[in-house]
Parts: sequence; C-alpha cells; structure tokens
Amino acid sequence: MDVLIAGVDEAGRGPLAGSVFAAAVILDTTQPIDGLADSKTLSASKRNKLATLIKQTALSWHISEASVEEIDSLNILQATLLAMQRAINGLSILPNEVLIDGNQLPVLTMPAQAIIKGDSKIKAISAASILAKVARDNLMNEYHKKYPNFAFHQHKGYGTQQHIAEIEKFGFLDIHRKTFNPVKSLIAKQKHDINQIKTFYQSN
Repeated sequence: MDVLIAGVDEAGRGPLAGSVFAAAVILDTTQPIDGLADSKTLSASKRNKLATLIKQTALSWHISEASVEEIDSLNILQATLLAMQRAINGLSILPNEVLIDGNQLPVLTMPAQAIIKGDSKIKAISAASILAKVARDNLMNEYHKKYPNFAFHQHKGYGTQQHIAEIEKFGFLDIHRKTFNPVKSLIAKQKHDINQIKTFYQSN
C-alpha cells in the first residue's frame, strides 16, 4: 500500500485584508500532474488550470481559512496554523504523514514535518500552494466587486502604495486586519482624534 502524504501550504499571511487560506492535498501518484510549482512563480491562468486538474485528480483535497477576526485575536502565525489544521482535518482520507511548507507545525494527530521552501520541492505542497492561492485570489476578486473603490483584484490586499492610498482616501473596511499597519496606526489616530474632540467639548 502506498504511503499517503498530504502536502499543506498557505496563502495570504502578508496582506492587510482578508482571511488567510490553507490547503491540504493528497496527490494520486498514478496520475502525475505536469507543471506543479510554487504558486507564486506561476501565472494566474496557469494556476487556475492546475487548480482544476488538482481537484479532478487528487485522492483528496481541502481548502480552509482563518478569518480576519481570528487573525486579529490570535495573531497571524496562530491563525495560519489554525487554517492549516482545518485543511488537514477536512481531508476525506487520513494521510500517513503531513508535509508542511515553512518552519512551523500546527498541532496534529499524525506525523508531520515542516519543510522550508517546500512549495518548490514537494509536488503535494506545490499543489496545496496553488489551491490556497487560487481560492484567496478568487475572494479578492469578489471583494473588488463589493468594494469597487479598492483594487483588490490587482493588489490582492497586499500593502502596496495603491492599497495604502485607497485606505487613506476611503478609510478601512471590515475586511481589513486591524492589527496590521498602517490600519492599526489609522485606528489609533482616529481614537486619538475622537478623544481630542470629546475633551474639547467637555472643557467648553
């Protein structure tokens, strides 16, 4: 019997907005997929094609997320590990071993190891990185439709000059991570301004 290995990776640790996503994938060794690589090195169209293939041929796959509220209450590392844990627990087949991109492991019931740059070394982790990235990008595209003042379809929530300019012009949204700068600083400034106004009216 083949050893069932699940590859796990995340997408969206760094952005200022939206959930952090994680995917777990158990590939079918009898149906190899050409072109699997770190999702960041692939074009969007290539990622989308590969994501469809992975979903069609993998023995099992699952995509999970940890919300903005969880990121702000737990911190981004713990929220990422939580999303990974959910992705692994969501698999329809129990893997014998889990290989995770990075240097941190969530709490799991099966053997696991963290592999730095695993998304460029291990096919199952590459597959997971592709599914997580495509799922998160799809959410960002939806956010752009919902919040047209923000070009989420372009910057994907990362702290680009354009995104920071949008936050400064239009304010922050519910989907922004309140513990990440510059949102954190803007919230602190708003509270300070409100307190100054209150103090002014109370003293006059």
